[in-house]
Amino acid sequence: MTQTQQPNSRGRLLVISQTFVPDPASVGQHMTDVAVEMARRGWDVRVYASAWGYDDATIRYPKREVLHGVDIRRISFASFGKSSILVRALGTFSFQLQALLLALFTPRVSGIFFSTSPPLIGVVACIVGLIRRIPVAYWAMDLNPDQLIAMGKLTSTSFTARFLEAANRWILKRSALVVALDRFMADRLNARADLKGKLLVMPPWPHEDRLDPVAPGDNPFIARHALADKFVIMYSGNHSPANPLQTLLDAAAQLKDDDSIRFLFVGGGVGKKSVEQFVRDNGVKNALCLPYQPLADLKFSLTSADVHIISLGEQMAGIVHPCKIYGAMATGKPVLFLGPSPSHISDILEHHPVGWHVSHGDVSGAITLLKTIKSTDPAVLNEMGRRGQEILQSQFSQSILCGRFCDRLEAAMRE
Repeated sequence: MTQTQQPNSRGRLLVISQTFVPDPASVGQHMTDVAVEMARRGWDVRVYASAWGYDDATIRYPKREVLHGVDIRRISFASFGKSSILVRALGTFSFQLQALLLALFTPRVSGIFFSTSPPLIGVVACIVGLIRRIPVAYWAMDLNPDQLIAMGKLTSTSFTARFLEAANRWILKRSALVVALDRFMADRLNARADLKGKLLVMPPWPHEDRLDPVAPGDNPFIARHALADKFVIMYSGNHSPANPLQTLLDAAAQLKDDDSIRFLFVGGGVGKKSVEQFVRDNGVKNALCLPYQPLADLKFSLTSADVHIISLGEQMAGIVHPCKIYGAMATGKPVLFLGPSPSHISDILEHHPVGWHVSHGDVSGAITLLKTIKSTDPAVLNEMGRRGQEILQSQFSQSILCGRFCDRLEAAMRE
């Protein structure tokens, strides 16, 4: 037993997730938190993940390692990047097939825990659970075919949509625990299956232990990108059609001659290239596009912002959950929300004055708000940020939410 391993007396929990730390994708980070906490509680936790980067397939991770008592085993040829739908589908299929065979023959498994990376990995988990007569637990991070239908990529009557819908209903029926991220997602899941007694509704938590605020003078990210004395408007995370940025981009194009402002687009995803193309085509010289930052440097990038942009597509409430709001709150920064109301984010802003809200398409409104925020007394912005940190610690902290999550997961595994 290595120094970081824990005694295991509660059985073996098998975690299947295409992305896992150190990969920067949010799903993998949260799956890691649960795996580590379950290992700390005495579970023998084994993870099957991809050996290749989820967003960047040129990245290679160790085939096997032990992290805080978690036995991580990574699968080759299990992620080929996101250059096209076909490439993503091939990576998904390869990972699912290998995970199915490994899970069927992994000894002494007491239960399986999975999320939505890759899509429909729940089918694999439920097949294994049915054959081996063990419980499975499902963490719904996003919903499909809902997302594809909302983005116009599928019709609800298509064969693919009907197949995905049937698969989802079966996964929900077979799962001993289903976790939804907010009340809107819970409504969608309850419409598919009777989840009485096995549905937990709670948001994902921020990694506040990695997000301690950093003074501007001590922040290497600010120095590296010449952000001192600039008003920094940041979008950080997955660039996806589910989180549209066109309103922000149009506002940036009209503010491109204001050298006191910097628009930062940090992260990756299928929409990143179109953001970069817009910035080039429109000569937005006060915009900077950067890749995902290493986890160890995340606090430096996030704390360099004066205001964080949170975006949610008009039809996406209950389908995806923009958890980047918690990272912004952890760093003591206010937020500007682009999206619909009601939604989980508008609920937070309605009850807690930690930011502002503007609708998609309201470019003039966005520009007016950005100018207003920029001219606001820094003490007022700092107070909004401080209030956000207090709310986070009392309601959304990792210690509270991860503990609650693992309590329910343990109960489901014992069943």
